[in-house]
Amino acid sequence: MATALLLVFAGCYNDKYDKLYPVIAAAICDTTTITYSHDILPIISSNCYSPGNGCHDAAGASNSGYDYTNFTVLQTNALDGWIVSDINYTPTRGHNNMPKDAPQLSACDINKITRWVNQGAQNN
Repeated sequence: MATALLLVFAGCYNDKYDKLYPVIAAAICDTTTITYSHDILPIISSNCYSPGNGCHDAAGASNSGYDYTNFTVLQTNALDGWIVSDINYTPTRGHNNMPKDAPQLSACDINKITRWVNQGAQNN
């Protein structure tokens, strides 16, 4: 019986890693300096478009209406609040949960995009 309880508790040890080690968790997701080219573009390109195969590339824009390979289109949707709402699964203004048909972005990626948008969604 004691062995079974030990296994149950041991299996839950890392469930709240960010609560147990907040300094380490914060260091893993550094949002102090966010740039489009270094932080945002890799997230957008891997989750929103793959050239010729995504919802928000030039080909997919015929269905989605938005080509995020065009920075101006991405920036407009970011500053209008659409992207942050969509990635946070906010059920307002008719938003869609994004990325479509995929798991929600990590909390770190959501924080990076949100910070970038709050800083003006610059092409830096």
